Amino acid sequence: MQHSVKRELNDWVNRGFDRTLRLAVTGLSQSGKTAFITSLVNQLLTLDQYDNSHLPLFAAARNKQIMAVKRVDQENWSIPRFDYEANLACLKQQPPVWPTSTRGVGETRLAIRFRRSDGLLRHLKQEGTLYLDIFDYPGEWLLDLPLLETSFKQWSQSLQKLDFGARQQLAQDWLKQVETLDLSAKADEDVLARLAKSYTDYLFACKAQGLQFIQPGHFVLPGEYQGAPALQFFPLTQLSPQQWQELEKKSGHDSYFALLQKRYEYYREKIVKRFYQKYFSKFDRQIILADCLTPLNYSQQAFNETKESLRQLFSNFHYGNRTLLHRLFAPQIDKLLFVASKADHVTADQLPNLISLMRQLVQEGGQHVNFAGVKNDYTAIASIRATKPVIVKDNGQMVKALQGVRSKDKQMVTLFPGSVPSRLPNADFWQQNRFEFDQFEPLPLEAERIPHLRMDTVLQFLLADKLD
Repeated sequence: MQHSVKRELNDWVNRGFDRTLRLAVTGLSQSGKTAFITSLVNQLLTLDQYDNSHLPLFAAARNKQIMAVKRVDQENWSIPRFDYEANLACLKQQPPVWPTSTRGVGETRLAIRFRRSDGLLRHLKQEGTLYLDIFDYPGEWLLDLPLLETSFKQWSQSLQKLDFGARQQLAQDWLKQVETLDLSAKADEDVLARLAKSYTDYLFACKAQGLQFIQPGHFVLPGEYQGAPALQFFPLTQLSPQQWQELEKKSGHDSYFALLQKRYEYYREKIVKRFYQKYFSKFDRQIILADCLTPLNYSQQAFNETKESLRQLFSNFHYGNRTLLHRLFAPQIDKLLFVASKADHVTADQLPNLISLMRQLVQEGGQHVNFAGVKNDYTAIASIRATKPVIVKDNGQMVKALQGVRSKDKQMVTLFPGSVPSRLPNADFWQQNRFEFDQFEPLPLEAERIPHLRMDTVLQFLLADKLD
């Protein structure tokens, strides 16, 4: 209790003097959140005032304003500590391997000691400390946030829109089992558990096909709720409006129909809402990561689900100007950076196309951010480099290519990754183009620094104004 009070007091004081930034690292599954946080922490911890060549576009590093950076004890002891050391150990292996993907909530805090170069405070104090709190959480759980404003009926009906193409084929086994169920009969918990398991298998099959719209997210990444009855329900996508009305009238409180609704409500109130209230109320700045390349390997349906999933992320964050009152009592996100990850999987001349594609993926969902006066931007990066650019001769011409260890066979390859569409692909595009953007293993570490591409642009956007 004493630590909790002290923690809140310290947080309130630091917010009042604008000494703290809370960064939300947001993204769908496999977008590279763990790699991003690991690299961001590493780039700052390995800063050297006499050698800042790895971050040339980060002004505070280039101008030698940053005196020291260290990891310090996080304020909230109830949140697991982001395992930076284990992630770095993965990259130090011979050969290096990718860190384990996010499977739960994590936090880390950095103290950045710097010399002031601008602003009114430079006359009062030449040095300052900025505390950077970085939060990590599974992308699967983010897509549950829209459920906070969605009833069981609305949720079931919204999933009907997805019932086509690959999903329609993958759902056959689960749907056949549900169709034989008398929803008005007294519920048998063993039957519900079996059907929920079948629905979960369907969700895993969707993920394997590159389909991103996975709800409920805890079904595929349950965390502490593994095996709990709260995760043993499923949507009723097969019902017509008339069938809904009939079941609402005649189903008893102990029926399958009633119990499915109760468990959905419990999941929404006790799991999703608690997650939202605990972690999403005090963010100041946000990174939204997206892998725009991998969906191009799958199908138009997979790509469109990525687009829809990204756009749904916006409605559950607070955006606005960062005033003193907001800092103290109602924190809002005042800077938002959209990041296309895996930029080292294409040649340098394709980066403008990759950024353009990212912009269009989120454009509609992000329009209200502009109206709120929030500073936002788009970029493409590789948090942890996995390829090297090379020039090779092809039919007598020198062309750009990439070289790296391909993940699927662990072979060193040199290849031409192809062109990235600069606009959202239409139906004709999917019939005429087949992409195979390979996945690569990380490059070996040189000393302690993680090789990256354009992480300095991220640091400049996020931190530059707080280090003046």
